[in-house]
Amino acid sequence: MRVQQGFGNGSPAAGAPEVYLHGAAGSWTTFRPLLSEASPRERVLIDLPGWGESTRDARLEHLNIETMARAVTDVLNSLNYRRWNLVGHSMGGFLALHIAAAWPEQAASVAAISPTTFGVSEAAREPLRSLPRFPAFVGMMLIMRSLAAVGPAGPALVRVLGATPLMGLLMAPFFADPRAISAGVIRMLGRDVRPGCFSAAAKAVAHYDFDQWRAIRCAVLATRGESDVFTPPFDLDRLAATVLRLHTVTISRCGHFANLEQPEKVLRLLEDLWSQ
Repeated sequence: MRVQQGFGNGSPAAGAPEVYLHGAAGSWTTFRPLLSEASPRERVLIDLPGWGESTRDARLEHLNIETMARAVTDVLNSLNYRRWNLVGHSMGGFLALHIAAAWPEQAASVAAISPTTFGVSEAAREPLRSLPRFPAFVGMMLIMRSLAAVGPAGPALVRVLGATPLMGLLMAPFFADPRAISAGVIRMLGRDVRPGCFSAAAKAVAHYDFDQWRAIRCAVLATRGESDVFTPPFDLDRLAATVLRLHTVTISRCGHFANLEQPEKVLRLLEDLWSQ
């Protein structure tokens, strides 16, 4: 598993680092806009198994929530970190919440940026029934399944499309203002798409037991974009009924990728969370 480690003002054991967990269509690079300023905390950026530069020896049957969570915590323990500030986007937000529930003593905080939770789980379980409410996710899941079925040609096709204007049109629903998103960012997202891994991740959350999250003890920030197609308002409402110390924020002029569209706003929210 590929890990990027940035050192702050202390030794690894001195405090809780910022641990960044990306979504199912990305890699650690989607957090670059949040890393432009120096931090007093150390940073750990991870390409989760199957994504980014962590594709070697990754097996689709192992890309479930529990296995990915164990891979992340093994890395953090090997770096001698005993407490963690978890920052997750989309699937990474889901994973951060799971880690905080499974290791409540070690999770110092969770920031879940547009976490794909209850609605996406239902849509993955019953796609046709959920199509009217989650057309973007159901459509993407079916496309990813089709691309995964053709083997290595699937990711290759996505990379080719990523260099064309068509990819911008396909990604437009995920942003509040698609015209403000650079062609470089679109190419980056296209390059990091892994159809088989996306399909495996969707399967993994379809029957997840969300009652596990009642074990979370740390402070949790959960955000969604005002025009977020993957994280609807009722997801945050259900999360508030499940997680005790939860603060929710809807970010205006924002879609599913607040870390790309509104990084300054996200940074302010993170600092508020970590200063508590």
